[in-house]
Amino acid sequence: MPMPEQADAAKSRAPSPAVDRGLTVIERLVTADEEMTLTALAKATRIPLATCASIVYTLEQRGYAARRVVGRSHFWRPTLRLYGLASQLVRKIDLSSVAQPELRALADEVDMPAHIGVLDGATVVYVAKAATAGFIQFDTFPGKVSPFNLTALGRAIAAYLPEDELAPLLTGLVGGRGPAAGDGSAAAFRELLKTVRSHGYAVEDQEEQAEVACVAAPFFDAEGRVAGAVGITGFARDLVGERRDKAAAGVRRVAATVSQRLGCPASALPRPEVVF
Repeated sequence: MPMPEQADAAKSRAPSPAVDRGLTVIERLVTADEEMTLTALAKATRIPLATCASIVYTLEQRGYAARRVVGRSHFWRPTLRLYGLASQLVRKIDLSSVAQPELRALADEVDMPAHIGVLDGATVVYVAKAATAGFIQFDTFPGKVSPFNLTALGRAIAAYLPEDELAPLLTGLVGGRGPAAGDGSAAAFRELLKTVRSHGYAVEDQEEQAEVACVAAPFFDAEGRVAGAVGITGFARDLVGERRDKAAAGVRRVAATVSQRLGCPASALPRPEVVF
């Protein structure tokens, strides 16, 4: 029989219908293309009219919603106070620490350094690293920049960019200096990105430099846009077979965690064809 404290804890985890309805109204107001009447809002959210009215009047009193009165009709819209809250949250999110424990655990799990990278123009900037113990250390450090097309991090990000952001990048692809450097054309790179989307992760194997390979998976922000990538770097001889599969599964797992912490809904995450 559960103890009273356990019963209280179970009750505390029950969702609140009132909060759920309030958030539903806010989300509908934000995503609407134009102002909404109370009747239209209640219909769109499937919330009783009286309850919906109570919610929007509360939002108005708190400064999160405003209305425009035309005759007997009231048209509701969200205010920029929501944007102000979001801006504060974005400033507090530090990608270098948003999943540092998981990054550390991943590096220990595969015995290779793990990284987080973001796209800055046509380069990838490393913003976080969890190194491994040992004499040999890869030249991957926070602040390092590399051509986006020659890193798994950059490829993982590029695969999910909208066309208007990807197309300009394809006009300045940098050729690799490694022994496995291949066709550097935009057409070939587009085909590579199709493979990235199919698998849910990207690979770079001795294209940028000899003997080094990397695997990376993208993460996404609250609007479902690609925001960066989580990667593993190691010797090419080590990132093969089961070890590559393990690394790929690991970067995808940590990337999903980062996406969740950035507010990306699970439904907005891409579904790769390859499942580990």
